[in-house]
Amino acid sequence: MNTEFTVRQATLADLDTLVDFNAAMALETEDKGLDLDVLRGGVATLLEDSSLGFYLLAESDGAVVGQLMVTTEWSDWRNAHFWWLQSLYVAPDFRRLGVFRLLYQRVCQQARDVGNVCGLRLYVERTNHRAQEAYVNMGMALSHYDMYEVEF
Repeated sequence: MNTEFTVRQATLADLDTLVDFNAAMALETEDKGLDLDVLRGGVATLLEDSSLGFYLLAESDGAVVGQLMVTTEWSDWRNAHFWWLQSLYVAPDFRRLGVFRLLYQRVCQQARDVGNVCGLRLYVERTNHRAQEAYVNMGMALSHYDMYEVEF
C-alpha cells in the first residue's frame, strides 16, 4: 500500500465521495444513518458556496482516502475567525498512516496564511477516545466549554 499522500481542496466532482465518507462517518461514530438526499444537498451547497467553508481531501495513488471540512465562526472578542474542523473521515485501510496529520497540518498552514484566523476548534463524541487521542497528539487541548444545541 502506498503511504505517500497528497492534499487538495475538494471540488464538485468529489461530491459522491464526500457523501459516501460523511455517511460512513456518521454511522461509525454516532450509529446514525443520514438521509442521503439531504446530505448530498448539504455537501453540494458548501462546494458551490465557498463562504460556507471548504473540504480538504487526502489522496493516495489518485484515490481519496481522507477528508476534512472547515467552517468558520466569527469571534468578536478576538476580531478574527475560528475555523471549525468537521466531517473528518479517514478510510479504514488508511488509518494510523498519517492521513489526519497531513490534513491537520495543511489546515494549520492555510489558517496561518489567511491571517485572520485565531484558532481551530472541533467537537467530538464523548466516547470517541481514539479520535480524542489523535487531537491531543496534534497539540489540541480540551476546551473549557461544553456544547449545547437545539435542532429544528
